[in-house]
Amino acid sequence: MKNIVADMKLTDGVLRSFRVARTYRKNLSKVNCVDFSQNGENAVTSSEDDCIVLYDLLEGKPTGTLFSKKYGVDLIRYPHGDLETVVYSSNKLDDTIRYLSLTDNKYIRYFPGHTASVTALSMSPVDATFLSSSFDMTVRFWDLRSQNCQGLTSTQGKPICSFDPEGLIFAAGVESNAVDLYDLRAYDKGPFAHFETKFTRVCDWTRITFSNDGKQILISTNGGEIRVLSAFSGAVLHTFSGYNNSKRLSLEACFTPDSQFVMIGSEDGRVHVWSTENGMKVAVLDGKHPGPISSLQFNPRYMTFVSACTSTTFWLPWFDDSQM
Repeated sequence: MKNIVADMKLTDGVLRSFRVARTYRKNLSKVNCVDFSQNGENAVTSSEDDCIVLYDLLEGKPTGTLFSKKYGVDLIRYPHGDLETVVYSSNKLDDTIRYLSLTDNKYIRYFPGHTASVTALSMSPVDATFLSSSFDMTVRFWDLRSQNCQGLTSTQGKPICSFDPEGLIFAAGVESNAVDLYDLRAYDKGPFAHFETKFTRVCDWTRITFSNDGKQILISTNGGEIRVLSAFSGAVLHTFSGYNNSKRLSLEACFTPDSQFVMIGSEDGRVHVWSTENGMKVAVLDGKHPGPISSLQFNPRYMTFVSACTSTTFWLPWFDDSQM
């Protein structure tokens, strides 16, 4: 994958041209989460078989596997500007969040406090802080330099959460029917905006994320529909469906870095792509996944994305004369 491209404009045609570049079968079970480093040169995955797999994208190869057999590993994130550590939540033993050095495979810090499974981890895009949400109906604010929770807000139901691209505001999706927006500097005063939005299908919200331009909010669900809202008014901009999810799996949707497209994997192993400008589907890409695509992320710096089931697949655009 040494030919990954930066600074190329995404278009409908470029997205339709994406092909599988490499597929790695480093896991025996489902990949739970994938994350790119901020510079786009590294990726990390977590999986149900308690593995953390590291990838060097410039070299185009996996560079190591770490294990979390005692605690399990669910959600995983690179901190802001850091390639050598990760923060992850567990799916065994307890609900403590862990801060791990990738260079010597030692824990730097533990973040105890949640009393139920963590539903979201969101790293600040500007500093060494992060958010977590949990089935214990709290959203917690942390600083990597301290094990103590820096702030907590209780929600009126099960939350998911995410920072905005400037790290000043965070969104909490609450009880799968409302989005609350908080000012990080005054979160203890409660949300400054509240948007209710109901899907036509019964579903649980599984992930909430802002577009990079800060204008849109994407809600992933387990119900065969995803939705894009205005980050300013809460108005429904688009509702996307037509991808397979009959088993009500938690499938991850994402924006492309230019905020112009939304992507999601499906139960049948294909990737569906829509335009956020006109709401039209622009591509369906078949990566020959042997199972449902549980994780999907677009690289923040380079023209590549990753989709994962039990295997992890990296994609690149296929260039021809019409695209030059």
